[in-house]
Amino acid sequence: MGSQSNDNGRDSGMSESAMWSFFIEELADSELQNLHVEMQNEILRRAIRSGNHESIIQQAFGIAFDRSGLGVNPWIEGKFLVCPGALVSKSAGNHRCRFVSIDQEWVWQSKQLITEIKKPSPGNDNGFRAIALVPVIEGTAVDIVTGKMQGGFHRAEKVISFEVKQEQLVEVSQRVISIEGMHS
Repeated sequence: MGSQSNDNGRDSGMSESAMWSFFIEELADSELQNLHVEMQNEILRRAIRSGNHESIIQQAFGIAFDRSGLGVNPWIEGKFLVCPGALVSKSAGNHRCRFVSIDQEWVWQSKQLITEIKKPSPGNDNGFRAIALVPVIEGTAVDIVTGKMQGGFHRAEKVISFEVKQEQLVEVSQRVISIEGMHS
């Protein structure tokens, strides 16, 4: 008689996870790197095909900004990481801003960016609001950077770092940036 099967009809000799581990261990470093890139590209393609991006972004514009006009923390919606960003300005030399960085790149520069829509700030403030969508990929590092420009000097004030873990956004650290973190 053949090998016994479990309730799912699979061979009980090796779990699916163990089979993948065996396969991956046999790959050369370059093949493993190529597989990683192809997996990320497939996640991106599936996210692009999965939903109405414009609808998600339009809904996000209604809830993604706090009373000060700055973006709230990103969140996961389906296969997307929704990333609000904003710059609020009263004059040319002074503003407050909050933007998202994905794996050490600003979201608008990220190779993972699916789409982004920017709109002028409402009311009397100068500046803009933006919503960007990126795919949910395990291990993605997400930083929310809050900054300020005063008198021509721009500085980050606070950084909150998250990581995508098991399709959730998990906070990993917060740090306040000292005055020495200024640049012009």
